[in-house]
Amino acid sequence: MIVIVDYGAGNLTSVERAVSYIGFKSVITDDPKKIVAADKIIFPGVGAAGAAMETMQKKGIDIALKQSFNSKTPMLGICIGCQIIMDRSDENNAQCLGLISGETRAFSNQMAATFSDNYLKVPHMGWNGLKIVQEHPLFKGIEPKDEFYFVHSYFPVPINQENIYGTTEYGITFASTIGKNNLFATQFHLEKSGEPGLIILKNFCLWSPLK
Repeated sequence: MIVIVDYGAGNLTSVERAVSYIGFKSVITDDPKKIVAADKIIFPGVGAAGAAMETMQKKGIDIALKQSFNSKTPMLGICIGCQIIMDRSDENNAQCLGLISGETRAFSNQMAATFSDNYLKVPHMGWNGLKIVQEHPLFKGIEPKDEFYFVHSYFPVPINQENIYGTTEYGITFASTIGKNNLFATQFHLEKSGEPGLIILKNFCLWSPLK
C-alpha cells in the first residue's frame, strides 16, 4: 500500500487523487504504525516547517519516517516534504528530519538578480523548468522542455552535490530535486504539474530501489 503522510501540512487529497488517476491505490494517515508498514511513502504538503515538525514529533511521525528511510522503504517528498528532510530550516529555525545532510534556506536571503527593475518576487510561484544534473529512475520520460509548478519561499541546500538530481533557475540556481538511496524529493508540486508531474509520480509508484 502507498501511504500519504498526514502531518497537518494540507494538500493531501489532491495528491491522493493524482495517485488514483495514474492507477494506484493510496491511503492518507497520521498513524506511525501504518507509515512504517507501508510499501511506499509520500509526504507532500504546504505550510511552515516549524509547524510540520511540531506535529510530526507529537505524533511520532518523525520517528516513523526515519525508521522507514533506514529500512529502505521507497519515499517521496513534495514541497515541504522536500525541505523537512534536511537537517534544519531557516523557516522558524526548525530542526528537521536530517535524512539528507544540509539545510533549507530562504529565497529572500539569497536573491541577487533583478527582474524588470524589481527584485524577483517571493514566493517563487508558477511554472518553471528543471535541469537534470544527475540521472534518476524517476526522471524516465521527462523531457528538457517540461515545466513544473512551484509555490515556495524556501529551498533545500544539500551539503553533498551527489544528493542533487535537478536544479531550477529563479534569480539563483537552486536544487529542485534531491535524493538519497530510497528517498527522492521535489520542490515543485507533482500533483499540480500536469503530465510531467504525473510521469514522475507514476515512476515513483513503480520504483523499486535496491536494498
